[in-house]
Amino acid sequence: MKIAFKLAFRNLIGAGLRTWLNVIVLSFSFVVIIWMKGILVGWDHQAKNDMEQWEIGKGQFWHNQYDPYDGFTITDSHAPIPSEFKPEIEKGEMVPMLFAQGTIYPQGRMQPAMIKGIPASQTLLKIPTHKLDSVTDAIPAIIGEVMARSSHLEKGSRIVLRWRDSKGTFDATEIEIVDIFSTTVPTIDVAQVWINLETMQEKLLLPEQATLFSFANPEENRSEVGDFRLKTKKDLTAEIDAMIETKNKGQSVFYIILLLLAMLAIFDTQILSIFRRQKEIGTYVALGYTRQQVVTLFTVEGAMHAVLAAALAAVYGVPFFIWQARVGFTVPMDTSEFGMAIAPTMYPIYSMGLILSTTIIVLLTTSVVSYWPARRIAKMNPTEALRGKIQ
Repeated sequence: MKIAFKLAFRNLIGAGLRTWLNVIVLSFSFVVIIWMKGILVGWDHQAKNDMEQWEIGKGQFWHNQYDPYDGFTITDSHAPIPSEFKPEIEKGEMVPMLFAQGTIYPQGRMQPAMIKGIPASQTLLKIPTHKLDSVTDAIPAIIGEVMARSSHLEKGSRIVLRWRDSKGTFDATEIEIVDIFSTTVPTIDVAQVWINLETMQEKLLLPEQATLFSFANPEENRSEVGDFRLKTKKDLTAEIDAMIETKNKGQSVFYIILLLLAMLAIFDTQILSIFRRQKEIGTYVALGYTRQQVVTLFTVEGAMHAVLAAALAAVYGVPFFIWQARVGFTVPMDTSEFGMAIAPTMYPIYSMGLILSTTIIVLLTTSVVSYWPARRIAKMNPTEALRGKIQ
């Protein structure tokens, strides 16, 4: 086998430009596959990390009737805060939130908005709720950048906020935008107005009540408590997982096309080599090589394209990957409309497992494509091969 590797390497180098064209195409496949996979892994990590820091913590408890995709459930999605939660709330390890549908009137326009009450003193989530302690004669409120752009609001703007309390009575008051925060999580930004939880409970006539709770301690023994059901982090990030899975399947088509182009070039090279090197093949057999050893030699020769391609890909791919990990990949569209956590700039993550798996897949595929035409050697007559004719 050692001799086979030496002969294969010598033959590849001797082939000159033909070899390097195949290697360049195959190395491009290496780099593109790893880069695109890294983008997906980075997106998955960034999205889940941002959701944890800004919205869900390590998990949540939802009111049994709450459905974020059904606006008709919001009115009745609240219940008294269970006594079991109060010790964690006092420690700052759990954040209660109360939701209600409302309407704002920026520049005289009517715009629906979700009103969300959250304790101003909480530190579990990155939402700058401490701004809700601002002193003003209106109700302090904070919104996200997307909400500010769509409503044409800015810091210091005052608008009318209308809601319907638990008795069915409509009420309204003036709120002041005391802060505008930037986040990649649209579910806490788009059409959302955040105010102090105590103020909201007072206005809705729902003292000590909440719609959901985000918690910091992912205890395994958590279960349903009163009117609230458990939502684990895995449940809450299921949409991200589904999106990543869909993107993986879509990219697989692109990977297959890249590999097919590279494999076609190698297959064609192997066919040409066998046709042009008949005398060489006959010589190997005459010197004592078995047909299977000659087949192995040509298979190794074809598979070494992948080895050389991996080395070449490392030369220009590693600097490219390092640069991409530092500057990221900017999405050429407004990600706020996607409805899930997608940062405008995604930073790819390259793991050793990703690089090794890609290398192994390409190496195995190249070996199979090289062996396929090499099987013809086993059917060649050595005498005819020495004469340069295939039987």
